[in-house]
Amino acid sequence: VFSDVKLFSVLSVSHPVLLLLWLAPESLSEVLAVNMTIPNTLIRGTVGGEALLSVRYSSFSLDLPVIKWQLQREKSVTVVQSIGTDIIGTLRPEYRDRILVFENGTLLLHNLRFSDEGTYDVEISITDDTFTGDGSITLTVDEPISRPYIHMESSSVLELSENVILNCSHENGTRTTYRWFKGGKLQTNETRFVLSPDQKLLTITRVLMVDDDIYSCAVENPVGNTSSLPIRLTVYKRSSLYIILSTGGIFLLIALVTVCACWTPSKNLLHKINIIVLNEPCLAENVFRLGFPILQDPSMDDSSSNSIGSPSELDNPPCYTSGPNYTSSLAQSPGSPTCSIHRYT
Repeated sequence: VFSDVKLFSVLSVSHPVLLLLWLAPESLSEVLAVNMTIPNTLIRGTVGGEALLSVRYSSFSLDLPVIKWQLQREKSVTVVQSIGTDIIGTLRPEYRDRILVFENGTLLLHNLRFSDEGTYDVEISITDDTFTGDGSITLTVDEPISRPYIHMESSSVLELSENVILNCSHENGTRTTYRWFKGGKLQTNETRFVLSPDQKLLTITRVLMVDDDIYSCAVENPVGNTSSLPIRLTVYKRSSLYIILSTGGIFLLIALVTVCACWTPSKNLLHKINIIVLNEPCLAENVFRLGFPILQDPSMDDSSSNSIGSPSELDNPPCYTSGPNYTSSLAQSPGSPTCSIHRYT
């Protein structure tokens, strides 16, 4: 140390040029290079949003820097080149009105697109400096996630049902990851609970009563996260369900039998049908096939016991028998007379 101080004293008095050369190795390393720093090498952006690719540089030169940004592809694409903030040449069509360069070399991208995703290389050089400063920043572009919802075939299932699937669905969102919650607790792969490889589907292979609970799913990606509304899965015991179904079925059957047994056509309706048939003989067969009884014309039988409304009929009402299926019987048989249609009131 003493010898260096003595040499410095001698050179500073008698040989100032030699003193400069003696100090040069340390000082020239700072003067002849652009020192660049990048605060964040990974930037996450959203479609339609903005991304700030921030850099800083330092140099002993007072000249404006030459800044060049390129996007890595099979063949690198020049995004912008500028002297200071003045852009050199014409921008590519996909970057027009979407970029801004700052004095320190930072690049601002507006109205982000999926095609903007990639690694950006930046170079900053100054005429007086020998070494160029460079660095890289990776930009990802994602779509925000819309609120998810749980889709399943039915929110009520029978105990011991197999392969009940819950699907965490959403309209928008890229690079999504999923998580499932049962009763507010994170659900993982278990013996009866199976998650799909992307964890979007939750399958209950065999439903038990303990699975009657609240379920929800959460979705996240690099630019956000959101959760679905909780949904309840109701599980019924097989015995209780069978009781409900069987009891309801019995009551329904009794009601149908009662209605069918008690219904009979009114006498007024039968009387009108009888008059129509007697006046239009060609309709008799079709009316019978429609299931209406054909009564005998009172004028053809003097016996009062066969007339409508007679005391004997009231005591012993006739039994009406429906005719055969009429789905194909309304077609007119060959050789049958043509029937005209009249409206009776």
